[in-house]
Amino acid sequence: MRKDWLRDRSKLREMMCVLAFGLLAAGLSPGMPASAQQSAPAESTGPVGRTSGLPVPRFVSLKADKVNVRSGPTRDHGVAWVFTRAGLPVEITAEFETWRRIRDSEGAEGWVYHSMLSSRRTALVSPWKGGEPAPLHSEPSTSSSVKAKLEPGVLGRVEQCDGKWCHFFDKDFEGFVEQERLWGVYPGEKVE
Repeated sequence: MRKDWLRDRSKLREMMCVLAFGLLAAGLSPGMPASAQQSAPAESTGPVGRTSGLPVPRFVSLKADKVNVRSGPTRDHGVAWVFTRAGLPVEITAEFETWRRIRDSEGAEGWVYHSMLSSRRTALVSPWKGGEPAPLHSEPSTSSSVKAKLEPGVLGRVEQCDGKWCHFFDKDFEGFVEQERLWGVYPGEKVE
């Protein structure tokens, strides 16, 4: 009799583990009703953040001139470093409640409070190609005239990308840069 009870208990535990794993795989938390769960937007084809419902990873920019980057997703975690320039592009790689794990153009990662980030798209010219300027074209074509040569690290706004070229500008320049020369947009990404 005791063996049957233990076997039944073992089966019940196994079924509960399978059920819990199934709920987690489906994106549901056993502690929350299904109506309170966040679902991915219908148009999304990749992973989305559980907090924002927006794609992860994704590029955003820094909203302020001073942004603390922390070692973890709370104010209790120490400040690892401080960004001192608004508008820099960063890549959100994870979300935890109101915190976003970000990666900068050099590959450094840390956590930033969500309100310090903007959805405004910006990019850096070829930060990985030391010393090689990127041509700023008058039209989205290599045969168009070159208006300027932008040094690596030049920051600008991205208003539109067709997957190959981006409309790239700032107060001192405006034109088109080949998308592969920018950090702040994904290869082949369309930005409207």
